[in-house]
Amino acid sequence: MKAIVLGAGVTGITSAWFLSKAGFDVTVVDRQPAAGMETSFANGGQISVSHAEPWANPGAPKKVLKWLMKEDAPLLFRLRADARQWRWGMQFLRECTPERTRHNIIQMVNLGTFSRSTLQELRAETGIEYNCLTKGILHFYTNRQEFEDALEPAEIMREFGCDRKVIDANEAVRLEPALASVKDKIAGATYTEADESGDAHRFTQNLAKLCAEKGVQFKYDTAILGLDTEGGEISGVRVRGADGQVQVLKADKYLLCMGSYSPMLVKDLGVDLLIYPAKGYSATLQIQDASKAPSVSLTDDEYKLVFSRLGDKLRIAGTAELNGYSTNLNDVRCKAITRRVMELFPGMADPEQAVYWTGLRPATPSNVPYIGVSKIANLYLNTGHGTLGWTHSCGSGRSIADIMSGKQPELDFAFTGISSKKGEALSVA
Repeated sequence: MKAIVLGAGVTGITSAWFLSKAGFDVTVVDRQPAAGMETSFANGGQISVSHAEPWANPGAPKKVLKWLMKEDAPLLFRLRADARQWRWGMQFLRECTPERTRHNIIQMVNLGTFSRSTLQELRAETGIEYNCLTKGILHFYTNRQEFEDALEPAEIMREFGCDRKVIDANEAVRLEPALASVKDKIAGATYTEADESGDAHRFTQNLAKLCAEKGVQFKYDTAILGLDTEGGEISGVRVRGADGQVQVLKADKYLLCMGSYSPMLVKDLGVDLLIYPAKGYSATLQIQDASKAPSVSLTDDEYKLVFSRLGDKLRIAGTAELNGYSTNLNDVRCKAITRRVMELFPGMADPEQAVYWTGLRPATPSNVPYIGVSKIANLYLNTGHGTLGWTHSCGSGRSIADIMSGKQPELDFAFTGISSKKGEALSVA
């Protein structure tokens, strides 16, 4: 069986890896010159099962209203004359009920734990290098209400297998001494020992090399123009190569892994994906004083920032801006990140030397991705992972390879277009 994977980000490459292991003849197509060059390029670096509370939760509407006019807000919803944005926003509000929040947390915990264990197996099998650290993830709160609001979601996560322990400021500083200078400001914290961190870009590129060694073909610098159909199925994908020539690539099965750009490719085929780009920012700092820099991966929930140690650098990423497909850097939002870093870890680095980046996270209103089959029989989906593409990539890739092979995935999850192990009837995109 021939499979074409559309997109060479972390979800596309992990999918290609597991499809190849399942016996498929795989070709990966991407407009960039190499793997992992867009949303996977400079993300927060966390393998964070503990980051399973969706943006859409009972407290979100009030926060969104409070942040509407703040240029440096953690979640900035820029209202546009964009029907897709408004439709996405209305569904987001529907996902904010306690019942929907609980359902979505369960989906993300199940996918996250399965994905993390799959990554660990892949690492043991291949020895792949990507600045991996297995020191857990520490969520800390400098706002008492934020901490109290986190207790119930953390309890749900523990109920479904994510051991997110509630700890105090003293224990937080014992685990990460670099937080000592702000100990008096920490209202509380949680710690998930099993979580990890690492460089998603490096992982994606190194896994692409391993895929190539297994015979996976890569067509880089190749723009995906559209999908042709015949008899109710995909008959080919129209592409334009670096030489400007247009051709049609054919396979038995096609897998959509194009992140925020997925909906535009398939909307004319009647496949409705409610994905909107959530523009995220990151700053990468060269560490000048290692004694003042964190080594445990951190999440600053009040400011919606994550911190990951990547060798002699610190990656800080977060915030979300719903404002279409622009990838222009906003200086106010960039400086808000480094300002917070210097508040927490004074003297660690020179903020003037920060390297800033922005990418478009493919966000669904629920934060639950589309993994499964579309209403077109030979078109499969692995997209819409939002801020957790790196966390969920290995489990998503392994599961979609099973689905494309005609097998029931090991994972209990609300897969698109097929029934879960619990027999739930699911909608088909």
